[in-house]
Amino acid sequence: MYRFLFILAFLISFFSSAQKKEYWLIDKETNAKKIVSDSAKAVKFLDSLTENSYFFTQLKEVKKIENRTEIYYDKGPNFNKAHVKFSDSLVSELKLPKNEIFTKNLDSLRKNINQKYRDKGFAFNRVKTKFQKMENGFPTVKISVITASQRKIDAIVYKGYTRLPKQFVKNLNKEYLHTTYDDKNLVSMNQALQNHQFITLEKPPQTLFTRDSTQVFLFMQKKKTNTFDGIIGFGNDKTEKFTVNGTLNVQLKNMFNGFESIGIYWQRNPDKGQTFDLQTDIPYTFGSNVGLNVNVNIFRQDSTFANVKFLPAVYYHLSPKQKLGIKGTLESSAILDSLYTSGRDYSKKGIGLWYQFQEGTDIPLFINKSNIRIEADFLKTTYDATQEKFDQIRYFLFAEHNFNLSGNHFLNVKAESALLSAKNELSTNELFRFGGWNSMRGFNEQSLISNFYAFAGAEYRYLVNDQAFFDLFAQYGQMSNKSLGISPKLYSLGLGFNFFLPIGLMSFQISNGNQFGNPFKFNEIKIHWGILSRF
Repeated sequence: MYRFLFILAFLISFFSSAQKKEYWLIDKETNAKKIVSDSAKAVKFLDSLTENSYFFTQLKEVKKIENRTEIYYDKGPNFNKAHVKFSDSLVSELKLPKNEIFTKNLDSLRKNINQKYRDKGFAFNRVKTKFQKMENGFPTVKISVITASQRKIDAIVYKGYTRLPKQFVKNLNKEYLHTTYDDKNLVSMNQALQNHQFITLEKPPQTLFTRDSTQVFLFMQKKKTNTFDGIIGFGNDKTEKFTVNGTLNVQLKNMFNGFESIGIYWQRNPDKGQTFDLQTDIPYTFGSNVGLNVNVNIFRQDSTFANVKFLPAVYYHLSPKQKLGIKGTLESSAILDSLYTSGRDYSKKGIGLWYQFQEGTDIPLFINKSNIRIEADFLKTTYDATQEKFDQIRYFLFAEHNFNLSGNHFLNVKAESALLSAKNELSTNELFRFGGWNSMRGFNEQSLISNFYAFAGAEYRYLVNDQAFFDLFAQYGQMSNKSLGISPKLYSLGLGFNFFLPIGLMSFQISNGNQFGNPFKFNEIKIHWGILSRF
């Protein structure tokens, strides 16, 4: 091999001249042509053939035509099956069980070795294959690795949108700075930022290598996270009278570059109930990993009763996707109609724990890839009329995940459950209310009243493109209302179409929900039309 390369270098230098030249490397078998600018690159190319299993590459002819040199070669057979001997350093580094094997795919073996060294931070490693002899019709080769220097992430440089919360930057640096420079860490960093609620990357992380440092550049971009969500629903109330109801949800997020959010929610259901909810969240308080969340919720059922909740919470960022918190509960209810005998004036005080895991998605049509929230509250309840006091326990669970079945086919799986456990008989005005667009579909908003409920559903989604998708869904649920002595089993079915317009994401949905055993009623079909606009 060395004699072959020496002869080639001699012939190339013999034909070289002062004028600009081209070197044409021509495969005698296939006539494939590669043009390089100098003799060194020509030698490197032919050397690479022997490094890639063409062990018997032969130089056939060299021609000089004007300012170009034509080099004709014959690769010979490609030996992808081979007896392989590993160098001592390779055996030691990768802890191989033996130093000699027979492989049916030499190329794959080389790639695997290269990747294992990349995973250890040797980004510029080179796997060398040296032919030794032929044995029983197969070549025997020795594989060794030139590792170069091991690389670690020495610095993370932020470009573009740089008004990031200091604690967020600190957390990111803590997770990735001084870690091994490998594909795993780069992919993890890219996914974490691409799926982040408030920011994204204009392009994948870029790397600058110098002799003694490795810098990763992140080109950040601020997401449009403020949203206006408006929904109009059409259906019948309890008296089968056609009604129009609606929901308005305004979310103002990251306006002060602190990843903070302010949410204002209002809803009117067909049974004349209204909900107002105000929530404020500050994720990094005083430059720490401690966040604050304050929620005020008011529910009024026509002129019957009104509930007011004040829910302050403190939480800690376990990771960019996980939060663990403590929350307080201050709740009071007042009966407005003296003829309403199913409810009682009461006040609640309590403390609880909650956990949330939230992972964003890179599909603009979906809100999250995964979302899990678990809550448990211990409550002290006092009924004003009798001054009776009772202990109560409240649980809440929500889980959602989007599965990519294949290509444009997705499956959204969602489940929710809640329980209010107490030794005393619960009044109607303190029970859970669920049902509607974001709950048990096919039922009127907050029309299902219970001390326990659980439902789960699957929604098949077909993405027409990144601007629209069709969906078909089915849900199954159970509920219990001890005061009424009922425990019905529920179902809902429906279909919808979601698509982007210049003003936002438009949603149209037709659904029908009922209790198992009851006949299907066409006039119970619910129609929802909504728009989610980001700004």
